[in-house]
Amino acid sequence: MSMAHRMTARPDEAFASRLRRLQQAHHALIERPNVRQESTHGIYERYAYPVLTAEHTPLFWRYDLDPRTNPHLMERMGINAVFNPGAILHEGRYLLVARVEGADRKSFFAVAESPTGIDRFRFWDEPVVLPETDRPDVNVYDMRLTRHEDGWIYGVFCTERKDPAAPPGDTSAAEAQCGIARTRDLKTWERLPDLRTPSPQQRNAVLHPAFVEGRYAFYTRPQDGFIEAGSGGGIGWGLCDDITHAVLEHETIIDPKVYHTIKEAKNGQGPPPIRTEAGWLHLAHGVRGTAAGLRYVCYLFLTALDEPWRVTHAPGGYLIAPEGEERVGDVSNVVFCNGWIVNEAGEVFIYYASSDTRAHVATTTVERLLDYAIHTPPDGGRSAVCVQQRLDLIRRNLDVLRRG
Repeated sequence: MSMAHRMTARPDEAFASRLRRLQQAHHALIERPNVRQESTHGIYERYAYPVLTAEHTPLFWRYDLDPRTNPHLMERMGINAVFNPGAILHEGRYLLVARVEGADRKSFFAVAESPTGIDRFRFWDEPVVLPETDRPDVNVYDMRLTRHEDGWIYGVFCTERKDPAAPPGDTSAAEAQCGIARTRDLKTWERLPDLRTPSPQQRNAVLHPAFVEGRYAFYTRPQDGFIEAGSGGGIGWGLCDDITHAVLEHETIIDPKVYHTIKEAKNGQGPPPIRTEAGWLHLAHGVRGTAAGLRYVCYLFLTALDEPWRVTHAPGGYLIAPEGEERVGDVSNVVFCNGWIVNEAGEVFIYYASSDTRAHVATTTVERLLDYAIHTPPDGGRSAVCVQQRLDLIRRNLDVLRRG
């Protein structure tokens, strides 16, 4: 439309024209095919486009579409970011329960559905209506979805509230705990009391999908403060008798944070583990400090089927680290995963977020991940040991090349 035409167009015509353009752009974004990017490492493949961004949210979440009350068709309630989705395969559909952060900084949960798992994710019309406890949440985020053998689908998430012990005038001190809700259909949710643990704060709890010794099992991340793990020490493990009043009397660290590694500052369980013939496959995040701030990566490990707390294989280094545009966002140099899906064909869809801004997918198979987990050397702990590990690989390869 020319400038002259815009100046002479009636308000209703201008509104309708702008709305059509917005709708066309949104439709094109939703329907855009994703393109697999071949990897050199051979473990998984990334895709060209994020699966969810702020622009994927429905127009009617953001705009007042009534020309009488919004004649300029402006956004009334902006969306800042969409990231950190929980994931589940439900009735043949790939569903993500994403963290949607409004322009006001408040996060909420919303379900996006895809027929392929890699593209065409479309949000359900309405966000999740999450009941509150008698101590209302100020913010909720990072839901892990667990299809438990008790028949329920559980959403375990972080509930954030102002720290009641904060001194007057301190408007930033926060307290994090583990919220629990459950559902059958991801539409109607029952809120349960927050998880209680010996730790002052819990930002990163995950429900194990199976009973252990007849009890519910949680992976936790004990924290002294809202940001700093302090004496927390790594990924914890605990059992409780009653999920409707979940209390962990004890937390045992099963995967500690370690000096001068990818998990030096803190680490936490990502999504619920995947059951395989070789053990429980875990995806976790590790955090270390750099001159530019904290760096988040994702790593893999394997635990025993009959003892899910016992680590059997721990490949050294990271599985996924931020690349390209993934490095830039509200909290840069971060990848974080709290959702993955394995389908009947053994394909694995890893839904990871980058820089607290957008959500991506990487695809692989259970077979490839187990190969990686079992045959990748562990972290040597010292430079000399790591050099020896690499020399062993080099010399074996040179022998192969000479023979071949």
